[in-house]
Amino acid sequence: MFSTPEFWIAISLVIFLGLVVWKGLKPVLASLDERAAKIKRELDEARSLREEAQHMMAEYKRKQRDALAEAEQIVEHAKQEAERHRHKAEEDLEESLKRREKQAMDKIAQAEQAALREVRGQAVDLAIAATAKLVAEKISEDQAAALVEETIEGLGSKLN
Repeated sequence: MFSTPEFWIAISLVIFLGLVVWKGLKPVLASLDERAAKIKRELDEARSLREEAQHMMAEYKRKQRDALAEAEQIVEHAKQEAERHRHKAEEDLEESLKRREKQAMDKIAQAEQAALREVRGQAVDLAIAATAKLVAEKISEDQAAALVEETIEGLGSKLN
């Protein structure tokens, strides 16, 4: 049994494997442990990054909701302001139209008064001219003097 080459090959294989296990197992296991630790660190870092990304995403979604709510408030406020300005403009326009209508009515009334004064003046002038013509044609001097006296006496009662 000690003289066969297979036996010595088997013994040398066992010794070689023993040396490899005795000397090479620790570095291989250390390398595997180091690699496992590195993978664990990378997984922890990836988990941390994922949690951070989820947190950031939630934060951005919250900010987006807040921004949308604020935009809706701004739009609503702008609508209210536009409505308020529209009402104010309508009131101002109505007030302006009333003022212009009153001015027009005042101008019309003034024009009517001026026209009435002019017509009255012309009527008085026409009546005086007609009366003078009639008096000149129909009344004698004695009648004219009596008429003037009567008018002067009646003038005092009409002026008071």
